[in-house]
Amino acid sequence: MNITTIGFDADDTLWHNERFYVLTQERFADLLADYTDRASLDARLQAAERRNIGHYGYGIKGFVLSMIETAVDVTDARVPAAVIRRILEIGQEMLRHPIELLPDAHKTVAAMAASRHRLVLITKGDLLDQERKLAESGLWEYFDAVEIVSEKSAAVYRRIFNRHGDGPERAMMVGNSMKSDVLPAIEAGAWAVHVPFELVWALESAPAPTGHERYRVLDGLGGLKALVDWIG
Repeated sequence: MNITTIGFDADDTLWHNERFYVLTQERFADLLADYTDRASLDARLQAAERRNIGHYGYGIKGFVLSMIETAVDVTDARVPAAVIRRILEIGQEMLRHPIELLPDAHKTVAAMAASRHRLVLITKGDLLDQERKLAESGLWEYFDAVEIVSEKSAAVYRRIFNRHGDGPERAMMVGNSMKSDVLPAIEAGAWAVHVPFELVWALESAPAPTGHERYRVLDGLGGLKALVDWIG
């Protein structure tokens, strides 16, 4: 069955994202260097993020709240107000950071739109921030639909591909996250293309479905059109 609908992840698939979190964690560690070592701080922050996803969802705002919670914990509730203020300022800087597209992102999205495939942006995160990034990316015009979801699961992919396409069997999901973009899309019955990014958030790591007939890996987005044409 021919592929008629293509879903694209956004962060670290179409534009840079994770590197800003890494840089922010370095600044966070500098702020709390007098209270704990970097490895312990990173572990406690990751644990806070894992606990808080169900409360705050994905994105910068939840990340900032997890940093504040971690700062309170590692200082035994003695964190200076100036440090809290600086964490908030760093978070606001992240929300204002300009968008930088990844190589071949614009060319590939434009080419897939021109080939008359229905394109759907499927991303997690804060609604306002994701809408801002898409608007600034210059890619908005190519997408037939945008879905900003709280979690990516097989049920979510089935709903999206049924709503905006001809069902998951005739759809493909393209993204950098094995956990969110590949495994649940395959479970839903879609094709899944993994485009690895150099930085991977620990909470998005998962084993690859090596050998699955609907799983493919590309070194970059530039090879997507040829792959879709080959599949049919």
